[in-house]
Amino acid sequence: MTKEERHSLIIDTLIKHESIMVSDLSSLLAVSAVTIRKDLTELEKENKLYRSHGKAILINPYINNRSVNEKEKLYREEKKLIGKAAASLITKDDSIIIASGTTVLAMARSIRPVHKLTVISASLQVAEILGSNEAIEVVQLGGSLRHSSLSTVGKYAEAPLSDFSCSKLFLGVDGIDMDFGITTTDIREADLNRVMMRSAQKTIVLADSSKFRRRGFSKIANMDEIDLIITDSHISDKLAQRIEELGIELTVVPEEIHDIRALAMVNADSLTVGEA
Repeated sequence: MTKEERHSLIIDTLIKHESIMVSDLSSLLAVSAVTIRKDLTELEKENKLYRSHGKAILINPYINNRSVNEKEKLYREEKKLIGKAAASLITKDDSIIIASGTTVLAMARSIRPVHKLTVISASLQVAEILGSNEAIEVVQLGGSLRHSSLSTVGKYAEAPLSDFSCSKLFLGVDGIDMDFGITTTDIREADLNRVMMRSAQKTIVLADSSKFRRRGFSKIANMDEIDLIITDSHISDKLAQRIEELGIELTVVPEEIHDIRALAMVNADSLTVGEA
């Protein structure tokens, strides 16, 4: 077997299994572990996989901090559909918290309030999008500006939240690791997100499928602290099953949504809350 054939089989195996041990690849391809490590080193340099603790995985699980403008260019259609699904969960005269990130921006663009809606947000862009709608009362959190996300963080952003009780928190994240939890790249944002979670009856995570099996620097919460995850149809069946086994509700948004209200009805029973 040539080196090129081994590389092709390694990538095919990772696509099927997401990760594989060096020892298993050695047995599978009938070559030494030394040869496999050399192969993995070459493939990692080509950005085709990531090596971690004696195994290979398909993607680098660690996330760098990027600007909101850069992130907004990624997975646009998926974020748009996730945003529509999230917006459909807002009820009459609701009071909600919207965190920061590009997926919650997509949600903000889809919000059509029924009667009065109160929105608390750290995101300057969310406030700008919703501010022109007279049916929406926007409470903009103060604090220090986080330039990469155009959102506020710090103790002055956290302090007012103890005075509020909202039905739902819509939370964007940088990574979802089934063992480690949900994460962001900024420690100050993680602190603020945890305070937001305490001020909301339910935590709803909005994340396109690329966020799974990834970790940011700062942990926000464990998986068992999440009530609902909304993601796109590219999530693997294996991951979807594991999420549901943890007792977390999962909404997988199809590539085309013809009736977003029908999708909202799927979650109506589990997301019924009293007026905040």
